[in-house]
Order: sequence, then structure tokens, then C-alpha cells
Amino acid sequence: MDKRYKPLSPPEQLAQRRHAIEEVLAHPEWSLAESVRHLKTGLRLTSAELARVAGISQKTLLDIEQGRSPGTVQTLNRILGVVGLKLGVVRMERPPGPAR
Repeated sequence: MDKRYKPLSPPEQLAQRRHAIEEVLAHPEWSLAESVRHLKTGLRLTSAELARVAGISQKTLLDIEQGRSPGTVQTLNRILGVVGLKLGVVRMERPPGPAR
């Protein structure tokens, strides 16, 4: 846990984690970098801690967070897998207009 925050009780930690996950799911317009950054801060983890838990290098995580690298699907699934999420593909809605 990031030492800048006051320690939370286990029920408070669980609620904080659920809230961070729900926030990411509620904002599909966020970039992957924004989502990863939000999860990290919502879980109250440092970059080093999240990278270690996800099994990736800290540099890779920082590059994704700062938009220098889009990351691979495998890497993003490792990061999202920490909270039980998985990168997916969905069909985009077509804008209203004449059919093609």
C-alpha cells in the first residue's frame, strides 16, 4: 500500500477496490492509460507495487500510464487481471444515417 495514505481496515479496502473498478467500468471513454492510472491510485498502490503484482516491469507500467506505449494486449490483461478485469472487444454502434 502506498504510504502516503492512512491505512484502511479490510472492509474499507474492499470497498475502495470495488469503487475503483466500478469507476473504470463506468467510463468507457477513458483511454487505457487513464484507466490504468485510475486503478493504480484507486487501489492505493505505487507503480512498483502494481507492476510487481501484475508481473510486468515498472518501466512498462510507467510507459503505458504516461502514454508513451500503448502496451500489448497481454500486458494490459496482466494489469487489468489484478482486479479481475480483462481487455475485450465490442461492436461500435453506427452513427445514425443512411445504411451502407
